[in-house]
Amino acid sequence: MHQRPTPPTGPTVTTGRRRMARKALLAASALGVVTALMAPVRAGAAPAPAAPTAATPLAANGQLSVCGRQLCNASGQAVALNGMSTHGTQWYAQCVTDGSLDALAQDWRSDVLRVSTYVQEGGYETDPAGFTTRAQKFVDAAHARGMYAVIDWHMLTPGDPNAKLARAKTFFTAMAKKYKNHPGVLYEIANEPSGVSWSAIKSYAEQIIPVIRAEDPDAVVLVGTRAWSSFGVSEGSDESEVVNNPVNASNIMYTFHFYAASHREEYLNTLDRASDRLPVFVTEFGTQNYAGEGANDFAMSQRYLDLMKRKKISWTNWNYSDDHRSGAVFKTGTCNGGTWAGTGVLKEAGVWIRDRIRQ
Repeated sequence: MHQRPTPPTGPTVTTGRRRMARKALLAASALGVVTALMAPVRAGAAPAPAAPTAATPLAANGQLSVCGRQLCNASGQAVALNGMSTHGTQWYAQCVTDGSLDALAQDWRSDVLRVSTYVQEGGYETDPAGFTTRAQKFVDAAHARGMYAVIDWHMLTPGDPNAKLARAKTFFTAMAKKYKNHPGVLYEIANEPSGVSWSAIKSYAEQIIPVIRAEDPDAVVLVGTRAWSSFGVSEGSDESEVVNNPVNASNIMYTFHFYAASHREEYLNTLDRASDRLPVFVTEFGTQNYAGEGANDFAMSQRYLDLMKRKKISWTNWNYSDDHRSGAVFKTGTCNGGTWAGTGVLKEAGVWIRDRIRQ
């Protein structure tokens, strides 16, 4: 275990203004996507697509922060980001391309891309430098299209995030150093803790957050909750353990995951109660069962989405790939082709979730 670094005492006013000005400039640069789409049409060329009437999500909202129980933009207004999560980048990097991200940003009108770097299962621990570079490539590509990026440390097995604490420190140090002046990142420090107490997860968070803050004092950090980020429900608990013993850090949100065909009233009610007391970001959900398989339950899914819309809870759907499971939005084989936009390449869940993002 690495020694816990001393948290910074805070930037001076001048340093803070320079950093925020730099982040504002980078957010504004996302308008370049809009400007490019508005270029004049050459004689004889096909008509250009209709230009967006507003700035990209990143340019419009700038640096995010947590204000009360809400995610807020640089103007202090509550915002809800809606978008997609990649599948594991060790398996489905071919689904995260210029073409697929153009479709996500422009056709789907997504606000955010969650970049899922698996720790195990052939992921980060097999090639730390390579997977760090890959994650940065995908984050940069999201930013170039005016989307935010959630940097997801996708730990699953073992379920105790402390088991890979040293690797997490290495990864988040590298990511925070690269994006310390960029407004477009959120750091998700533990995907789905399981089989471990909330106090152990809290201890992990209180060691990782200072590592990020030492490089990037401003970005929002997303903290996984017990029992596969269910606020403990999947292991017989509830949100009270977090409410009564919150992480000792500011500018953080807690994550909640659900799969509508498996997770019914108890989970929906937990999300409702928890979001009354805590800032919550739903970084993963599906319209199928908890394995991302089987029939879609769109009626239950819509109940969750209605709640999240009413309470301005941000979400990313699992997942933006062509995996054979019903939870992958693209039909199998799409990622080896060249067509991404529209509904012809989408499974039933893909058509449904694209429509919800576009609303």
